[in-house]
Amino acid sequence: MKVTDHIKQAQSTLFSIEILPPLKGKSIQSIFDGIDPLMEFKPSFVDVTYHREEYLYKKREGGYLEKVSIRKRPGTVGICAAIMNKYHVDAVPHIICGGFSKEETENALIDLQFLGIDNVLALRGDSIKSEPEFVPEPGGHAYAIDLVKQIGSMNKGKYIDEDLADVAPTDFCIGVAGYPEKHFEAPNMISDMKHLKTKIDAGSEYIVTQMFFDNAQYFEYLKKCKEQNINVPIIPGLKIITTKKQATALPKIFKIDVPQALLEEIEKCNTDAEVKEVGIEWCIQQSKELIKAGAPCLHYYTMGTSEVTRRVASKVF
Repeated sequence: MKVTDHIKQAQSTLFSIEILPPLKGKSIQSIFDGIDPLMEFKPSFVDVTYHREEYLYKKREGGYLEKVSIRKRPGTVGICAAIMNKYHVDAVPHIICGGFSKEETENALIDLQFLGIDNVLALRGDSIKSEPEFVPEPGGHAYAIDLVKQIGSMNKGKYIDEDLADVAPTDFCIGVAGYPEKHFEAPNMISDMKHLKTKIDAGSEYIVTQMFFDNAQYFEYLKKCKEQNINVPIIPGLKIITTKKQATALPKIFKIDVPQALLEEIEKCNTDAEVKEVGIEWCIQQSKELIKAGAPCLHYYTMGTSEVTRRVASKVF
């Protein structure tokens, strides 16, 4: 079922989660172990991220450099199929520009269609650590809007090879990312909103936001979207802070703010166990306020762990 259909049919705010594929060499059981404790809350869909393969150059005997793959998290498509088969819940794979040519993207989408996957989240993706800025794959897309347009074309039965006859159109529900605190590469919020509008006009049907810790930012974002005539569902993304390090690392990585009130509570903590309790309580209150305000769905970034998300959900859903 499409994410938008889940939202249309819902009588109350939905619950959804996002998971990371395991590192290469790990089994699918690590995914199931993270999802099992959350199934009692009946997630409407489970997002599965896609992480680009990264490389480093190792010096070998003789002085030459060998390009070595590191930090590979394969299996997004397979994980989605496994989740749907085991839990009978919709899986939403992330489709990214980085690392894919247009033809590889098309082939991946065909595979997803054959598996009966109805939804995709279209993202540009991050640059790899060895690159100062995002570099598209040769023959690939540079921006998420281009990816949205390709998926939209396939939904209309238009493939890269225009000579194909009697093609079957795909029927993907396309989601995109939104940034209540502005995408870090956008010169200002007005520019960021204009880019978002082009993705909606190109066929995107819902938005999932970057994590935020101040609901006022989400509510202001809804207002800005309405001003741009963006009327698709906007799903808030939530993350539970569990360590002191995250309070400084998350703003640096994701270019987001930690509210002063939350930071002060974290600074009072002597251990990460205490920080976890603060983070859980903060997210519970965030969640309750968002539900009261009519958020269509709460989307939790589990980051490979389920315990804290389960504790929040048990107080909210």
